[in-house]
Amino acid sequence: MGLLDGLRAALGLRAEADARRDADPEDLFGMSTAYLTMEAELGYDSLGVGALCFSGVDSHSFRETVGEVEAILEAGRADTGTDFRVTEDDHGYHWVVLEDADPEDLITSMHFAADTFIEHGYGSRLLAAVFGYESGDSAARHRDGGGDAAGAGGTAYWIYSFRRGAYYPFAPRPGRERDSSAEFKLESALDGELEIEREKEYWYPLWPSSSGTHPWE
Repeated sequence: MGLLDGLRAALGLRAEADARRDADPEDLFGMSTAYLTMEAELGYDSLGVGALCFSGVDSHSFRETVGEVEAILEAGRADTGTDFRVTEDDHGYHWVVLEDADPEDLITSMHFAADTFIEHGYGSRLLAAVFGYESGDSAARHRDGGGDAAGAGGTAYWIYSFRRGAYYPFAPRPGRERDSSAEFKLESALDGELEIEREKEYWYPLWPSSSGTHPWE
């Protein structure tokens, strides 16, 4: 579906070898101010959806941990209103997909999920957290019934690599092209507000399976 086999090298084994530090879910709260900058200064609105990517382990303990993540998110649904689902893509990677119109609640729910993995000793299985955004003009077109939901002109993502402890922007376009200009603009605007990945070889593209879908689909 959303990931190519190279993800294991880019966000998995290679990033683990070059890891800056252990996974820290507190870094996700950086998005609590970043989404305001995205909206006010860059004209990007939150898509109200994000996802946590992790690699699985064939063990009873790990399955119990995933079950606890689901239980925690279910318990918090009444307070945050965050909908969620756990999926697996064709490459064997797993996703906790979260949907919430309130970016603060989305970030909080993402933190709960990531923190649960870490508390149970599975922080090394966390690969990435992905937050979706869309330029205001594109969002308006989609509300009016025009254009794809993702992968079109104004869609962009902030991707947090747990192994590297840093964020990078990803602006996919049809034909598996990247909008380098948009990514540079996002980097420049959020530098200092987010911990940006300085080594661009780690800006790995999480291509969706087809135009109009998200990386986790």
